[in-house]
This record gives sequence, C-alpha cells and structure tokens, in this order.
Amino acid sequence: MLKTRLLHPQILAVLAAAGHGSRVLLADANYPFSTGARSDAPRVYLNLAPDVLKVTEVLAVLLDAVPLEAAAVMVPDAGEEPTIFGEFRALLPGFELAKLGRTAFYAAASGPDLALLIATGERRLYANLLLTIGAIPK
Repeated sequence: MLKTRLLHPQILAVLAAAGHGSRVLLADANYPFSTGARSDAPRVYLNLAPDVLKVTEVLAVLLDAVPLEAAAVMVPDAGEEPTIFGEFRALLPGFELAKLGRTAFYAAASGPDLALLIATGERRLYANLLLTIGAIPK
C-alpha cells in the first residue's frame, strides 16, 4: 500500500527509474503526443474525455511524488500570456517558468532527458508544462 497520492503504476515506475535532470511533459489535449516528444519516451494517456484530467490536477499529484527544480511552458508567438500560467505559478511557488516558443518547446521535449509524456484532456490552449526533476535534499 502506498501513502502517496500518486497511484498510477506506470507513472510510478517511470518516476522511480528517472533521476535528477530527467524531464516529465504534461501535455494538453492539443499537443501532438506522437510527434512532439522523444519517440521512445513512455507515454501515459490520461485523456479520458475533454478536460478529464487537467494538467493542473496531474501537476498537483506529481508534486507530492517528486522534487522539481525547473519548469518550462510553451508560449504563443503573439498575444497575452495564457491564464493557465498563473495557475502553474500558484502550484509552483518560487519557480520561474522558462518560456519557450513552440519549436523550442518541441525540441526540448524531444531531448534524450525526457523520461515521460503524460497526455491529459486539458482543453485550455498552451497548457503544456515541461518539468525537470530535482534532487532529494540530504
């Protein structure tokens, strides 16, 4: 029996095998799951229906399971900052969100350090979050 809120067997297994510097991509429903990340990275599909589950819900559970050291978001080419960034900041106090354009975000998600892609049903635009796992303090 686990005491953590995170119970998904595949996510737990991948996170247990990942280490400091590994990345986890929380992807919204519009993200190209098959082509927008490292092709051999494990994928977990939590996109049961529109807005089930949301990126912020998955993030809240992951925060109980792994230490984080960085977070990056995909920004639109023009226009206002997506409102979900405020929710990310509220869940990640003290973190500066690294802002990457779409091409740079896809390149970062395609790197060899991507340990896991989690597909969500999140319908808000630009609700993609690339997390870097930190170290457990002594």
